[in-house]
Amino acid sequence: MSHDVHKVRQFEHPGEGRRRAKATPKGRQVDPTAGHEIELLLGDRPRRRDLLIEYLHLIQDKYHQISAAHLAALADEMKLSFAEVFETATFYAHFDVVKEGEADIAPLTIRVCDSLTCAMLGAEKLLEDLQSKAGPGMRVVRAPCVGRCDTAPAAEVGHNFVDHATVESVLATAKAGDTHAHPPKYTDYAAYVAGGGYKLLGRLRTGELSRDDLLKSLDDASLRGLGGAGFPTGRKWRAVLGEPGPRLMAINGDEGEPGTFKDRYYLETDPHRFIEGMLIGAHVVEAAEIYIYIRDEYPAAREILEREIAKLPAGGPTLHLRRGAGAYICGEESSLLESIEGKRGLPRHKPPYPFQVGLFGLPTLINNVETLWWVRDIVEKGADWWKSHGRNERFGLRSFSVSGRVKNPGMKLAPAGITVRELIDEYCGGMADGHRFYAYLPGGASGGILPASMDNIPLDFGTLEKYGCFIGSAAIVILSQHDSVRSAALNLMKFFEDESCGQCTPCRVGTQKAALLMQQPVWNRALLDELSQAMRDASICGLGQAASNPLTSVIKYFPDEFKEAAE
Repeated sequence: MSHDVHKVRQFEHPGEGRRRAKATPKGRQVDPTAGHEIELLLGDRPRRRDLLIEYLHLIQDKYHQISAAHLAALADEMKLSFAEVFETATFYAHFDVVKEGEADIAPLTIRVCDSLTCAMLGAEKLLEDLQSKAGPGMRVVRAPCVGRCDTAPAAEVGHNFVDHATVESVLATAKAGDTHAHPPKYTDYAAYVAGGGYKLLGRLRTGELSRDDLLKSLDDASLRGLGGAGFPTGRKWRAVLGEPGPRLMAINGDEGEPGTFKDRYYLETDPHRFIEGMLIGAHVVEAAEIYIYIRDEYPAAREILEREIAKLPAGGPTLHLRRGAGAYICGEESSLLESIEGKRGLPRHKPPYPFQVGLFGLPTLINNVETLWWVRDIVEKGADWWKSHGRNERFGLRSFSVSGRVKNPGMKLAPAGITVRELIDEYCGGMADGHRFYAYLPGGASGGILPASMDNIPLDFGTLEKYGCFIGSAAIVILSQHDSVRSAALNLMKFFEDESCGQCTPCRVGTQKAALLMQQPVWNRALLDELSQAMRDASICGLGQAASNPLTSVIKYFPDEFKEAAE
């Protein structure tokens, strides 16, 4: 850790790094047994505030729940108030907090994804059947999107995923005790280096390749942030570099948008291409430390990163791998920073922006996994190579996460500007048998819904906005004549209602009210329009601002399904 970063953290958390005499207990007493268990569990790990979520995971993993006694003991051990620890633990869906007087939670939790694609492919019945047939010691609960839309319906047994899940396959996995992640085959460090990996990073570090020339390559290719916002990458790196040091870097691997799984694909197949891009970014902005935040729903990707980071040669920035805990809101960049700091993932007000005041109050470069994955190819092959791809007057490549009613769903690397019809026919083997193309989501849960008649729109940044939609992270969900867009929009609104952090009223109350209104046989359009506008105008972050896009799309483009209440 750099000396300056340590100074900032000392300022934020007085007493960090040294033991203080325990004050006279006021109110809640610490159970001696729980205190001993927590002390043993933490061992010689530092008692820093930013590690709180990591330590909650330690408790959850060992005891399959977090008791009030363990929360109190953890708070005491870390010199935090019980309220701080409790509010953080209860904010995240994957921490099962058992309050005083409540019964213990079953030792094995089975989660069934109920987001859109899984719902379309039978998740509701799967959930009901599992709940009725699960054996003793098992708990079956709903889960928001787990990033396996291409193998829907998906269920998670402990930390092991069952693709194309059935009651039989899930219960067999549970009874076999197969609860750990199974990383797929991937390009490891030796294979990556043998294929020319890390040469670009070496050229940059030795000065053979200048920082300015590298940034020019990114500018010439017009590489944009591929997490959804689409901000020019070179410009972002320059903005961070323009702030006084010390600087930090944070990786947004919290890919929680329903329909999206491209980052998981890249992490589970070619992780070092991402790691090299990350180290290049850190070198450019002179970041001494990198915090890599991976969503808890990606245990295999996290295990791969742990293995492969350990193989990197000594030197370079310090790498910290951080684990999410089931909160979609942490995909928002400032919420991500709050979570890395060990807090609830509440979005920050802007300005200041993270490149000015970010992680631990320092200028911070935040990049998405896929954005960094492309850095090596673009610099080594050149901007002209990147621009040689594309259709319909667009250029570059896009990683489309395609799911739903197609014959061959999955991650499809295709030219930017391809239309959804071309994507289905050329990359997905056409529609699934018995299904006719009816509608599609061009940009995940918040990107809106369009009818099949609008199948000739180039899919890229800036091409969908005039239709009230956007491409976001390029998650494409295909619906057929057997699906209802009203039901799809309601599913998405319930997702946003559940995932709202609750900080601002327009989002917290707006998503709840919208979901209630959308469950009515006929919709009150005037009220829904007013509600949608309030959410767009006054929500703090993109969740509330974009949550009504599917709703307004149904009203605008699907008159046969939309029924309006009479005046």
